[in-house]
Amino acid sequence: MGGDMKYQIAICDDEQSQTEYIFSVLSAWGRQNRHTCDIRAFCSAEAFLFDYAENKAYDILLLDVEMKDMSGIELAKRIRSDNSRAEIIFITAHFEFAGEGYEVDALHYLVKPISEDKLMQVLNKAVQKLSVEPPSLIINCGGETLRLYESDILYVESFLHYIVIQTTDKAYKIKENLSTFGQKLSDDFYRTHRSYLVSLKHITGISRTSVTVGRTELPLARGKYDDIHRAFIEHN
Repeated sequence: MGGDMKYQIAICDDEQSQTEYIFSVLSAWGRQNRHTCDIRAFCSAEAFLFDYAENKAYDILLLDVEMKDMSGIELAKRIRSDNSRAEIIFITAHFEFAGEGYEVDALHYLVKPISEDKLMQVLNKAVQKLSVEPPSLIINCGGETLRLYESDILYVESFLHYIVIQTTDKAYKIKENLSTFGQKLSDDFYRTHRSYLVSLKHITGISRTSVTVGRTELPLARGKYDDIHRAFIEHN
């Protein structure tokens, strides 16, 4: 288990003593494994959703099943409807809820009282699953913090002081420099032109002067034809 990873973790539980206990175990686990953990605690599903509206980049969520107003299960359904791939761990006083977790792809159910060992084992399992996650990066767009998966990015276009990231379902406009942004991406992306970074995985055609991504034709700078061909073959 390599250390030096950064994880955003949320605890959502309306029992303060339980929250404090989980918080202390998470902190100890982070120290032991040399992980940087940004841990936030919420006393209700509503309080979490208020924060989640601006920050969708959570990695691990520990949700109490039995909360008043909105249950942990309902909250998990809301989070999954946003395509979040966060690892969800349910905390419950009752075994019989376990069946409900399958539809939201819960990682585990922890039954109270929670043992420190068991919680640490489950956190290790969460981290293991996160490590085989497809490559992603975090962006800030319109006051929201979002996680974008590389496989969803078609191309990135540069304008004066910002870039537009075109994904399979929408475009995100952020204040960033194309070269700086390109350094955050894997070598599955190719700079076809000073204003464009293109996903080699999404290219459907290459000509002397342009590349086609889906139905969009993007310019290819002079002299790059052989080089992009080579890159395309190596990455597909």
